Amino acid sequence: MTFLEERDLENVPNIREYYKGKTVFITGGSGFMGKVLIEKLLYSCTDLDRIYLLLRSKKGLKPEDRLAQIYSSHCFDRLRKERPGVFESKVYFISGDVSEVGLGLSDEDRTLIVNKTHIIFHAAASVRFDDPLKVAARLNIRGTKEIMELAKDVRNLESLIHVSTSYANTNRDPIEEIMYPPHADWRETLQVCEELDDHTLEVLTPKYLGELPNTYVFTKQLAEHVVYEYKGKLPIVIIRPSIVISSHIDPFPGWIDNFNGPVGILVACGKGILRTIYSSPDIVSDYIPVDVAIKSFIAASWIRGTKELEPTDDIPIYNSCAGDLNNITINELVMIGKDVVTTLPLNNMLWTYGGSITTSLILFNIKVLFFHLLPAIFIDILLWIMGKKPMLVKIQRRIYIANLALRYYITQQWTFCNKNFITLRSNIKKVDKPDFYYEMENIDKYEFFQQCCAAGRKYLLKEKEKDIPKAKAHYRRYYI
Repeated sequence: MTFLEERDLENVPNIREYYKGKTVFITGGSGFMGKVLIEKLLYSCTDLDRIYLLLRSKKGLKPEDRLAQIYSSHCFDRLRKERPGVFESKVYFISGDVSEVGLGLSDEDRTLIVNKTHIIFHAAASVRFDDPLKVAARLNIRGTKEIMELAKDVRNLESLIHVSTSYANTNRDPIEEIMYPPHADWRETLQVCEELDDHTLEVLTPKYLGELPNTYVFTKQLAEHVVYEYKGKLPIVIIRPSIVISSHIDPFPGWIDNFNGPVGILVACGKGILRTIYSSPDIVSDYIPVDVAIKSFIAASWIRGTKELEPTDDIPIYNSCAGDLNNITINELVMIGKDVVTTLPLNNMLWTYGGSITTSLILFNIKVLFFHLLPAIFIDILLWIMGKKPMLVKIQRRIYIANLALRYYITQQWTFCNKNFITLRSNIKKVDKPDFYYEMENIDKYEFFQQCCAAGRKYLLKEKEKDIPKAKAHYRRYYI
């Protein structure tokens, strides 16, 4: 239990009351978790004053165009239907970039944030495992430093939620809700990244990371220490989500907008292009539905924001993860996928459902050669003969690279402690429980992943329900 839950909360306003009239500043609002956070705040805390999103120009799109693109997402279907006009009237963009000094803010926009903001959610980050150290450090370390520099000037700041990851300390087991010693000095790391050329830094990176697996984990761990230096100075909470996956309830069951995590595995297996996985069948991966994580973010900002900051205050840490509440092994996930694909097959599958688990690295590479690469070459030759663009070798290359990046995580087992995460939900007031209470233990795994596959089929692959009978007939032919 953290010091925030130890106080008497009887006379504290509930979550909706707390957010009434508040201004929220969000980084990472265009991402998967960011969209769900925006939707949930607008849907369940509609009386908030406004939300500012830090957005940069990207791929030729200006911030205002990106804001419209965000709202066009299916994530906001419920909001458009039940709360029409709320997004347009309460969500505004602030032009800037987390990777730039001063966040790339104009003087006018910085003044606006400093004078208006009450709550900050810092969720922007580089989440690629294979980013060069310089790129990851610029986004995850320096970006966090710039957010903290801005936050210390915000006049009415009540809570700042820093989104980290449960895997920030993968060299430890169990992983508890505490601040572990840093693996390096974050200031020196930024200095090294700025002074060394790209080639030299690439050569030195493995030695610099030490026992940590990649630049993502390394820089996220150091970012926590950037935040921790403001202990007692700013009202901060650190939340560490585990592997964030499709939604359980909000905004609707199964929502997802990327192929990361188990949905990507299920889709690749369902298409017949993923035939083998290098892992152990008994490995338990810690998955957290995105809406469960977002509810914990909002609850944490409420419980921190309703307590006046004192110099002796520590920074509470919550492992937003399943832990012992509910878990699933790699083997269970693959078997569920096999059951689901018979009732909900994907269009134009190239082979029957794949996904055998291989514990031998030698056998895995042999299977990749015979079941991934050679069939891909054969099909691409057929496509080329028919005058179509070859594509499968390219896809298999991406799958293999993804498998290499995930190998560290699907061949090892960690124990995540989430006592604080559980205690936080127990302090949510009765009136708030329908909208903000989160639980994992009563989620039916089969039903949940069936919803994940159905939503992935619809929103990621853009497949239509009317095509299911045709897909079933195609699947039966391949099965025979």
